[in-house]
Amino acid sequence: MATDTSSNSGLRRYAVTFSELFRETWLGYAFVIPATFLLALVVLYPTLRGIIMAFQEVSLLQPNEVMWVGLQNITEMLDTPEFWDAFSNTVVIATAAVSLEYIFGLGLALALKQKLPGITFFRNVSLVTWVMPIIVMTIIFRFIMQPEYGLVNIILSFFNIDTTYWFGDPTWAKPLIVVMHMWRNIPFTAVALMAAMQSIPTSLYEAAELDGAGKLEQFRYITLPNITYVSMIMIVLHTIFTVNDFEIIYLTTGGGPLGSTEVLATYVYKLAFNEYTLGFAASIGLTMLIILLAFTFIYVQLEDIE
Repeated sequence: MATDTSSNSGLRRYAVTFSELFRETWLGYAFVIPATFLLALVVLYPTLRGIIMAFQEVSLLQPNEVMWVGLQNITEMLDTPEFWDAFSNTVVIATAAVSLEYIFGLGLALALKQKLPGITFFRNVSLVTWVMPIIVMTIIFRFIMQPEYGLVNIILSFFNIDTTYWFGDPTWAKPLIVVMHMWRNIPFTAVALMAAMQSIPTSLYEAAELDGAGKLEQFRYITLPNITYVSMIMIVLHTIFTVNDFEIIYLTTGGGPLGSTEVLATYVYKLAFNEYTLGFAASIGLTMLIILLAFTFIYVQLEDIE
């Protein structure tokens, strides 16, 4: 009799546990399924549709007349000089911006790491440019660089230096785009590197100082090796951000003057919505997707290493 009671009690406990597990599992599915459906609707479907469209001839002027053309769009893309101009501009801007962001971000991180009065205030203020909306940033830069009443030209005129139409000058437009990327991203890089520096044990610096190592040697042999992982993450992330950037260029130069700031993102936009060649635009979008997936793969590998 005691055995039956014990057995029934065990079955009841098992039934209760299974019931709770069942409810928790379905509760989890109830929360996940809507988000998954929404993600598939707004991300997965457009991505797959864009990949398919890259191998079709599609025009906004004749949306119902779709023709499968295979690799024709890819071939045409590779034979188009404007594509290579946009590609080279993308590489130049991304390389310059990411490199300078890291160099100046590292310097700012070293400054913010110091224990000085009021340093917390400067750490907080340094992130203002990162959280500022891009539209606000572009308005500020357009106002400062305005050809007639901009602050920069007023200062140059005061010293009798020739002024210019900054965003309308092919010589200056591209460097200004790089500066805008730097202005936005340097603080984020600095804060990330500063956090990595603060995680380094102080005992390493104390031991190095006892061994007679100077500040430069400590930075080279202790600081840099210990922030390598965060440095790589910042470089990869900012490369993805810069290659994928559309707003900064579209809101300032629109890809001009004379195509000097035309990048892949703005080139795709113009092909799709100005020339209505969706298939050709999708083939370039597919190229951008492959490039960004390569950097995303590197990012995931770095996460796995950590």
